[in-house]
Amino acid sequence: MSHILLITSSPRGDGSLSARFGTQIAEGVQARLGGTLTVRDLAANPVPHITPAYIHGRVTAPDARTPEQSDAVNFAQSLVEELKAADVIVLSSGMINFGLPSPLKAWFDHVTWPGVTFSYDGNGPKGLLTGKKVYLVTASGGVFAEGPYAPFDFQTNYLLHLLGFIGLTDVELVRVEGTVLGPDAEKAAVAGAEAAVQALLTKAA
Repeated sequence: MSHILLITSSPRGDGSLSARFGTQIAEGVQARLGGTLTVRDLAANPVPHITPAYIHGRVTAPDARTPEQSDAVNFAQSLVEELKAADVIVLSSGMINFGLPSPLKAWFDHVTWPGVTFSYDGNGPKGLLTGKKVYLVTASGGVFAEGPYAPFDFQTNYLLHLLGFIGLTDVELVRVEGTVLGPDAEKAAVAGAEAAVQALLTKAA
């Protein structure tokens, strides 16, 4: 039985297009493949930014950790276990100041863990979370996939790098962009994303 993990992160609430299409993908995959769905809304329930307790605690023997270090490491471990349990991961992100929302960055800071989700060997870094399908939805007011603003997309390319770094390389990308360029552009962006999502769900069936 498949298990799907949906991670949303936009602070825009009901107006979030990234969360809208991410949810549509997650629920669509569940309808087609069956299984269970876990939702982690990082906007409603933000992951705290990492602290010295986490940094030092994860390299300290469990029986030598302070209570604060134990709490920090145990919390990070719970996020990692949630990620490991998923067969399908749907990650949605709405651009904030050219990058990803800070709660999503904090989530990655917890789960990008040496020796746990990645390691190094003679060939360099090796991601340890393999064999999972990922759907990535990124939204932006401007157009960043191509054109003059493409060099300033510090959201999509960074997310693809982070996912790949921990072994999540089987990624399908849906972009929702150009939504602040006028009503027609917004309508076209939404229609394009709808079509892309439907095409992906057809493949998932």
